[in-house]
Amino acid sequence: VGFTFFYTDVMIQQQNIPQTLQRQGGFIPGIRPGKRTADYITAVVRRITFAGALFLGIVAVLPGIMQVVGVILRIPGIEQSTLVISGAGLIIVVGVVIDTMRQLESQLLMRHYEGFF
Repeated sequence: VGFTFFYTDVMIQQQNIPQTLQRQGGFIPGIRPGKRTADYITAVVRRITFAGALFLGIVAVLPGIMQVVGVILRIPGIEQSTLVISGAGLIIVVGVVIDTMRQLESQLLMRHYEGFF
């Protein structure tokens, strides 16, 4: 959870979002440019980061909790089970599945595309 906040803070500082917005003539409606914009972006990023960090913490701990619950409920074979997928493994699997689905969708769209000729 702590690493998530650290990583997000480092990435936001590198991007200099408030300065980039000001240089490009962009603004956030209702927020004055400058320090107030930076404070607003920081507050929004912290809220989003907290939710993401909480979710990652749950995903990381959930497999261990499920194994302990299995032992308490005396589910046969759960003590010797090495097939329990870790939280990181689960995130990787979901990411690969989503990427594969996007690739398949783009291939299907290309098949139906007739082109200019």
